[in-house]
Amino acid sequence: MTDGSQRRTVIIAPPPTPNGDLHTGHLAGPFLAGDVYARYLRASGRPVIYTSGTDDSQTYVVASARRAGTTPEALAATSWEQIRTTLDAAGISVDGFAPFDKGYRQTVLDFVTDLHTAGAFKLKTVRLPYVEATGEFLMEGLVAGDCPVCLLESRGGLCESCGHPNNFDELLRPRSTTDPDAQVTHREVEILVLPMEEYRVQLANYYAKHRHMLRPHTAQLVREALARPLPDFPLTYPTPWGIEAPFPETPGQTLNAWAEGMAASMYCTWWAAEQLGDHTDRYDEHWLSEHGIDLVYFLGFDNVYFWGMTHLALLMAHGDRYIEPHAIVSNEFYELENEKFSTSKGHVVWARDLVAEVPRDLAKFYLALTAPEHSRTNFSRAALDGLVTSRLVDPWNRLSARLDTLLAGVSRDEPLPVSPTGAKEAGTVVERFRSHYELQSFSLHRAADLIVVHVDRLLQQADRTDAGSQVALGDFTLAVRTLLACAAPILADVAARAAEAGVDLAIPARCTTTTSVPALHLPTLSTTVGADAPAALADARV
Repeated sequence: MTDGSQRRTVIIAPPPTPNGDLHTGHLAGPFLAGDVYARYLRASGRPVIYTSGTDDSQTYVVASARRAGTTPEALAATSWEQIRTTLDAAGISVDGFAPFDKGYRQTVLDFVTDLHTAGAFKLKTVRLPYVEATGEFLMEGLVAGDCPVCLLESRGGLCESCGHPNNFDELLRPRSTTDPDAQVTHREVEILVLPMEEYRVQLANYYAKHRHMLRPHTAQLVREALARPLPDFPLTYPTPWGIEAPFPETPGQTLNAWAEGMAASMYCTWWAAEQLGDHTDRYDEHWLSEHGIDLVYFLGFDNVYFWGMTHLALLMAHGDRYIEPHAIVSNEFYELENEKFSTSKGHVVWARDLVAEVPRDLAKFYLALTAPEHSRTNFSRAALDGLVTSRLVDPWNRLSARLDTLLAGVSRDEPLPVSPTGAKEAGTVVERFRSHYELQSFSLHRAADLIVVHVDRLLQQADRTDAGSQVALGDFTLAVRTLLACAAPILADVAARAAEAGVDLAIPARCTTTTSVPALHLPTLSTTVGADAPAALADARV
């Protein structure tokens, strides 16, 4: 654990369902945002754990395995390895990608058993979609229908479009996702539920306190959810896939995969901390209130209700034992050529294929610039190639050449003097980037745009820099180093090359006290994968 001099931030990218590899839409959402924020914190000298794992208990694994003609176990195992290696290939710097293993399961069982012992769950008779021919109950990824809130097509449990839950028999015109021709009826069954209404006041108070950290769509969903009765959350389901529920009231049932979220995130945090050499005996140690971490979720809007309402209520049900999230940063869907990414329809660009064809810095820059922060945005390979070259690569490389020309006669052993004006302007640039990296106004799009506008500014500054003035050269060199440091959370590979050459890329708390700066070379950007790659690419930590 840390010594308490600085609060550690734990960043959670919600564990993806292991029913396939990550496509570019996945990468453009929580994983890239979490990566950039984690890199920013590290560069600012702030302790951080960035982690994720996989959500093996989801019934989507069952549905996908049936369509693929394999077993859920085999699909989950293969997908876990694919996702882990894709994150590594893409340079996403998670500190540890946790496995779905005995420790994971034990953490989940301890979490829910403590709540069961405390009487937090209630036995309830509900009606679930049911396939008469097979005797199978349908829930979550096994059932589709129309959302009772927005009337658009939805899977069970939660509507991706409006974000509202649809538990039990609420889906209109339900059908099986694995056998659309199957006759679906409803059948009653007793399950355990978490009575969400009991946490209404606590949830309302939490959001009154944290509303300034929410993006507009998330704030709207929270308002809508709290304006109506909060539906009971199913803790158990009569299905064979998942972790067996340890409760005597529900023999033969398994835990709802969504009930695992907080315990799973605790285990992922523990796993990542172990990789960093921070050893603890308790899987939930880092989340205990006494340690006072800042907990941050980066997630898609379709996960907001579960993570922002249900999961939060499950934490609250433990009393004051665990911390609550400091911030929930959501994103919307990322489309491919103006249509939703669809693995089943083959309308997809796999993340590993993208970074095999496009240098990671360029791919990340484009994904950041087009990030779906407040509305759906679009991925286009043609736009990527044209936009990145014209707006980033060509100007950046011109700036590199101009810096080399201006410093041609400067000894690298002698620091260049910096004027108070140069130091003040460097501080101004840092503060502008901080405003886009800090959570209150976090924006990948604005940070990426700031990179290109400041490259253009520095090209203009180069034109008026007097090569005969040591102070002018110092001011310009500091300006370039400041931009490189501030761009590093997005352009991680070019920054790694500069760091290997000895360039200090820490993002300082204050720049106004800087009086000198070493001469440096600004590494160029290439449109070819592998060209001028750093020896240790991007500090990816998977």
